Amino acid sequence: MIDRSAVVDHWDAGASSFDDAPDHGLAAGPTRAAWARLPATWVPSAPDAAAACTPASAPDTAPAFAPADVLDVGCGTGSLALLLAAAGHRVTGVDLAPGMIERAARKAAAAGLSARFLLGGAAGPPTGGELFDVVLARHLLWTLPDPGAALREWVARLRPGGRLVLVEGRWRVSGQSGPPYAAGADSLPWSGGVGAGELAAAVRPLVARLRIEPLSTNADLWGGPVTDERYALIARV
Repeated sequence: MIDRSAVVDHWDAGASSFDDAPDHGLAAGPTRAAWARLPATWVPSAPDAAAACTPASAPDTAPAFAPADVLDVGCGTGSLALLLAAAGHRVTGVDLAPGMIERAARKAAAAGLSARFLLGGAAGPPTGGELFDVVLARHLLWTLPDPGAALREWVARLRPGGRLVLVEGRWRVSGQSGPPYAAGADSLPWSGGVGAGELAAAVRPLVARLRIEPLSTNADLWGGPVTDERYALIARV
């Protein structure tokens, strides 16, 4: 059994250096641009219904932007959440570690972006009965003692027609630098990540349809070439 307090301590200890990783801080121009392009396909925005009724006599009137309500679970320092906020979406980020939430809030304030960051467990986000258009999680499932329950919970947080977006992969956690992860991590169901086929099998009964988007060959996303499995699973309910 993994110790929750040890998990919090691990991520708190790593919060100050978390953004040093190219795909965490998104500081390099090509990496940031590569990640910024993905939400446009994962979190599409429909024209506002009222704007769709604009008379033909006003052809130069652009359709109004209809922002999505996005829940970023396990948001870390908020890099993806803030990309979505910069694109005009209403974003709520949730993370178990106070240090991560504090850094995310500071980054939002420094960028002049509006985003809400809440302290709490990703598997049961502290958002009450709110529903969202998109639930997003990146490289999170391997940390959860019951990933199946988390998937069911996230789907339940979606409005009809909403999207579940999971950026995942298969890698060796033991080979990572930095403080060792919490004791008991080797017993986690998806310790070391989860392959696309296994994750799709777990998600498919919960959704109407899904697709897998391979990400391993896009070196800009990771700050350099990678040889392990990385992908996005995008599902509609």
